[in-house]
Amino acid sequence: MAKGRYHHGDLRTALLDAAEALVRERGVDGWSLREASARVGVSPSAAYHHFASRDTLVRALSERTLAWLGEHLRQECERAPAQRSDPQQRLVALARGYVNWALEDPAVARLVLRGGATGPHSSIPTHPHDVLTAELDRLAEAGGLPAPGRQGAEFVLWAAIHGLAVLLADGLIRIDGSQAVDLQTERVVRSALNGLAQETSPAAGWPAAHSAHTERLARRRSTPEVD
Repeated sequence: MAKGRYHHGDLRTALLDAAEALVRERGVDGWSLREASARVGVSPSAAYHHFASRDTLVRALSERTLAWLGEHLRQECERAPAQRSDPQQRLVALARGYVNWALEDPAVARLVLRGGATGPHSSIPTHPHDVLTAELDRLAEAGGLPAPGRQGAEFVLWAAIHGLAVLLADGLIRIDGSQAVDLQTERVVRSALNGLAQETSPAAGWPAAHSAHTERLARRRSTPEVD
């Protein structure tokens, strides 16, 4: 957006849009809050009313993107063909949505899919992790994932899906054509799910995995609500 074109609209959203464009052009770290302000056409002091620093702006952009991604993945699951004979189909659709997004928008994907992208107080409606968890619960309820395999399955499946996305985005794996990428994604998901379905838990149980989001959820559950 050219300088001087911003007038009295939603400055916060305009700054987030400018930051997103800069990420796509220059990567995660190749720009400043001052540049985002100039692109919108306001002074840095005006931007500071909404974002105390560049890091604050980046975190807000990460939160917005994750919320968008979560809703996008939820919709991909809902659009999947309803097949009782194939209870894995919704998770295949989720994985394809994730991988294709990471390939189509790699700079923004790198922004949000890294450590420190969100903080302890981040609020993200429809977080991608929650969508994945809900779909695994649905699969388990349909009899497609026994209890031993369900334990921590979201981290196993996330590792498989995210790993494929990163390897493709970085060119370490090359697959020609979007249909071929979708097929490879489906193979990874079904292989992971079929392996989980055959698991038996060790006597001590599987290691408990955590993420910034699951730790936020745990803190909220353990904090009593104040009337």
